[in-house]
Amino acid sequence: MIIDFLSAAVSAASAAPGLGSPADIWGHIVNDFSNLGDPVALAAFGQVLMIDLVLAGDNAIVVGALAAGLPADQRRKVILIGIGAALLLRIFFALIVTWLMGVVGLIFAGGLLLLWVSWKFWREIHHGGESAGSAEVAGDEHSGLKPAKSFAGAAWAVALADVSMSLDNVLAVAGAAKDHPGIMIVGLIVAVALMGLAANYIAKIIERHRWIAYVGLAVIVFVAGKMIYEGWTDPLLGVGTLFG
Repeated sequence: MIIDFLSAAVSAASAAPGLGSPADIWGHIVNDFSNLGDPVALAAFGQVLMIDLVLAGDNAIVVGALAAGLPADQRRKVILIGIGAALLLRIFFALIVTWLMGVVGLIFAGGLLLLWVSWKFWREIHHGGESAGSAEVAGDEHSGLKPAKSFAGAAWAVALADVSMSLDNVLAVAGAAKDHPGIMIVGLIVAVALMGLAANYIAKIIERHRWIAYVGLAVIVFVAGKMIYEGWTDPLLGVGTLFG
């Protein structure tokens, strides 16, 4: 199963339109990582890793919190469906990431969406009590989310959360590493792999070491601000172009 997850991640990056052939993709990766001593490239790589870690753990926490009100057998099914859907959605959005980044105003909208994620994540760090949490996911009792009362309600809420958070993850990686395609490709592969293999484990680490959550929050806010600014001022794709 691990090999299948990683193969899907690599395929997602390889098939992304605009990134070229597998040889071109490998060339991007070698070029960016051979220059990783450059502070700008290193900062982009660090931001991408932190975004992937925090958003994978946060996605698992949200799924667990929304399913916490269900009986144990239904709860496990919803969590399994939620994690699986988040994995597939990250693969899908990774496949079309270069098209997404070419849509006028989407970088700006992605930045606003990341600000919402930041606010929600801040609530998770400081707020609790809405959900009793689930036995399967550590830290979801602090999510501030009210658990769904039915299997269908939980599945629907999880599906909506997965779409939003998967799109956030891919846009955030692309926004942080826009000028470094090799780092962006690796970041998308890592995002898919973490969601499929280690989301619950990452949630436990974040719950145990809260400083990771604060660092991740700061990185996400920084990237959101950068995407909002560039999404407004970009001469080709910025929202500002729509107003003259």
